[in-house]
Amino acid sequence: MFASGIKTLAAAFTAVAATLSVATAAQAQLSGSIDIDGSSTVYPVTEAMAEEFRKTTPGVNITVGVSGTGGGFRKFCNGETVISNASRPIRDTEVAACAANNVQYTEIQVGVDALAVVVASNTRIFGAEGTVPAAGMTIDQLKTLWEPAAEGRIRRWNQLDRQWARNPISLFGPGTDSGTFDYFTEEVMGEVAASRADYTASEDDNILVVGVSRSPYALGYFGLAYYLENQNILRSVPVNGVSATFENAASGAYPLARPLFIYVRNDGLQRPEVRAFVKFYLETSRDTTLVREVGYVAMPANNYTTILSRLGL
Repeated sequence: MFASGIKTLAAAFTAVAATLSVATAAQAQLSGSIDIDGSSTVYPVTEAMAEEFRKTTPGVNITVGVSGTGGGFRKFCNGETVISNASRPIRDTEVAACAANNVQYTEIQVGVDALAVVVASNTRIFGAEGTVPAAGMTIDQLKTLWEPAAEGRIRRWNQLDRQWARNPISLFGPGTDSGTFDYFTEEVMGEVAASRADYTASEDDNILVVGVSRSPYALGYFGLAYYLENQNILRSVPVNGVSATFENAASGAYPLARPLFIYVRNDGLQRPEVRAFVKFYLETSRDTTLVREVGYVAMPANNYTTILSRLGL
């Protein structure tokens, strides 16, 4: 699903690579490998960065996996990866796991994401086919729908609103290893991991896209970037009357917006190929147009400049 988005972003990278002056003669001679894993939400932008970086630094082998934020941190704290994509900050238990294995790291915010609540383009949940009310759904309605107490009890859409469909509810969402799952449950239910379990779960957001798109009575949630890539088959549902857009996420008006991170092992930052890749990642992210191409909200340019300076890049 995301191949076309990555290709579009890669083309844009090519146009600015010269101005970023990333591919110096010395960097072209770099070698080694960089193993990355973690968040499916952060994956598209990291994979696009890696794809373009490979063109200027062909001797460096970069692999980017998708095991969810939690799964990524397990590998990271075990020393299996050098960079971990994360759609939430590292937890205390994960900090302890890293410390136990003497894994020291640096947290780097790379952008902002909005979590989109989505339905099929031909949805019939709200009445007429394809209609999504401007008010959308409230946080309270999302809580009633997704909280643990809803399992086996909230089964039809008209239990949330009498004017909605009498049809059975079909739900799709991230698995428990996903940072998106952690964020959604904490923001909506007020408690991490508090969720009904009778829904189709996957750490692969592409599976969720397909599942929601195939049923007019389905609803799901995942990162805004995956919705933007699939607007031909999906429609977003406003939350508390606010749409999931770049502008609303950046301003804080949208209630389900969150920071995105990469975590880099400090010993990795001593390796020239890792330093070069992180420098490329941040310098390219500083161009807000490029980050937006793949569906994320860039931070102000001076934020990236400050991070580069702090890291000595």
